[in-house]
Amino acid sequence: QVQLVESGGGLVQPGGSLRLSCEASGFPFSIYSMSWYRQVPGKERQLVAAIGSIAGSRNYADSVKGRFTISRDNAKNTVFLQMNSLKAEDTAVYYCNAKYARLGVDYWGQGTQVTVSS
Repeated sequence: QVQLVESGGGLVQPGGSLRLSCEASGFPFSIYSMSWYRQVPGKERQLVAAIGSIAGSRNYADSVKGRFTISRDNAKNTVFLQMNSLKAEDTAVYYCNAKYARLGVDYWGQGTQVTVSS
């Protein structure tokens, strides 16, 4: 059974930091590209950051470049999103995604709420 379980969300003040984690199970994690998306009510889900499988290439949305860092630990089947210098506009539900493009396979976590507010 495929599972993606996010954790680490919460309430933080502007300028603060949070570290999201997504623990995967039920599929060969190391060969999947992993991404973090976010969504606010009434808007489409947007890509925040992505990391390739073994090579580990990284991509970021312009709005988070220099503030967020995506990483993965293939030994622990976990992907992380370190979020620094958080802004109110980073408030959203953050979702973990696993993708294996060659097979058209796409898995999603249940989401974790991040709220940036004073």
